[in-house]
Amino acid sequence: MTEAATPPDEAAATGPGPDMREKRQKFLRIFVIALVTIAAVWGIWYFFTQAGRVHTDNAYVGADSAIVTPLVSGAVKEVRAGNTQHVAKGDVLVVIDNADASIELANAEAMLMQARQRFRQARSGDTSSAARVNARTAEVDQAQARLTSARADFIKSQEAYDRRQKLASSGAVSAEEVSQSLAAFQAARAKLAQAQAEVATAAAMKASATGDLESAAALTTGFTEATAPDVVAAKARVDLARLNLERTIIRAPISGIVTNRNAQVGQRINAGAQLMVIVPLDRMFVDANFKESQLREVKPGQPVELTSDFYGSKVVYRGVVKGFAGGTGAAFALIPAQNATGNWVKVVQRLPVRIQLDPAQLKEHPLRVGLSMSATIDTRGQ
Repeated sequence: MTEAATPPDEAAATGPGPDMREKRQKFLRIFVIALVTIAAVWGIWYFFTQAGRVHTDNAYVGADSAIVTPLVSGAVKEVRAGNTQHVAKGDVLVVIDNADASIELANAEAMLMQARQRFRQARSGDTSSAARVNARTAEVDQAQARLTSARADFIKSQEAYDRRQKLASSGAVSAEEVSQSLAAFQAARAKLAQAQAEVATAAAMKASATGDLESAAALTTGFTEATAPDVVAAKARVDLARLNLERTIIRAPISGIVTNRNAQVGQRINAGAQLMVIVPLDRMFVDANFKESQLREVKPGQPVELTSDFYGSKVVYRGVVKGFAGGTGAAFALIPAQNATGNWVKVVQRLPVRIQLDPAQLKEHPLRVGLSMSATIDTRGQ
């Protein structure tokens, strides 16, 4: 006699059998073990590769570019460098017409020769002035000698006149002799006055010659032809004119790529006008704008890994934290966010971090100013 079949409803009510439950439990254990293993592997990977690292993709390439400006005005004669062209330090970039500068140099050189000539004339005048002083001194001595002689003659004639005048009352001397002695006395007195005037004139002429000597000596005493003030000033004008002539040839101050060229042949340019910009490819850096909350452990000298959108993730640059900017970008904005109106919402600020790149990598994979970068700073070493 056969057993009756179990109704379907009863079989469904009894649920899965032991084998099915065992399979589910085994699958659950395997799933949990796999999940724990994955979490452990991820935790180990994160601890050894990501912990202590801060990342930002708000980073851009920068460089201390050189702005080429003329130091003299003039018309552009030649332009020897164009955009995207690589130039070496000292290469000629722009040539300015030097006609005016050449004329200025020639004029300055002529003024220098005149200054030297005037100094030599002044030095020669010292000798002639000294000779005139000596001559005037001799004239004064001669006038003094004539004055002494005239004074002696005056005294002698005066005594003779007085003696004859006394004898005239007794009749020992005639009136004619008295008249003659009086005439001689008056002549001696006039000669004395003339001698005195000659002494005064000679002394005045000597004083004038002495003043001329002192004036001429003031221009040359303590100086040589090379150190005379007029000569030094004229030489400075020559040096300036020669420098301006040299400045008509504008050379590259650094090596790099020419960009933003504005100079054209025939253009009249003024001193200080921007002609072009030279970007040094071997001295670039990256300014990475990290959130302020990311910078707690960041210090100068820490290593940095960088990638650029230009080359992709296959090229990894190695850099070093150089320093921090003096303030956030918002702090130097024209209208700062920290205003007193009350309409202000706190926003996490970003502080630029300067990252120095490896020149060898820059030479192998050159960058350009303004390119986007992703930067990751490893803070675990310090």
